[in-house]
Amino acid sequence: MLESKYQASLIKKLERMFPGCEVQINDPTRTQGIPDLTILYNDKWAMLEVKKSAKEPNRPNQPYWVEHYNKMSFAAFIYPENEEQVLNELQRSLGSTRQARVS
Repeated sequence: MLESKYQASLIKKLERMFPGCEVQINDPTRTQGIPDLTILYNDKWAMLEVKKSAKEPNRPNQPYWVEHYNKMSFAAFIYPENEEQVLNELQRSLGSTRQARVS
């Protein structure tokens, strides 16, 4: 699978998980190693570096930026093999997409 196809399907999943979120695709030529996606949801944000597989090598500065942004909010490497785990962590970080029911 191409990384671009995986990224496109991931963006659709994020938009379903977090209704009303904004998913921005970052420009890697502006800042080398910047994570691929920024997710804006309510008053929170997160960044994801998308890889087509766990075996895909990191590019220069990617580990630095993921760690840097994870200290500020939430950031992670995501690929098909760890997607469920990362999306669960992202859900906890950004908060529930559903309001509590009142009886």
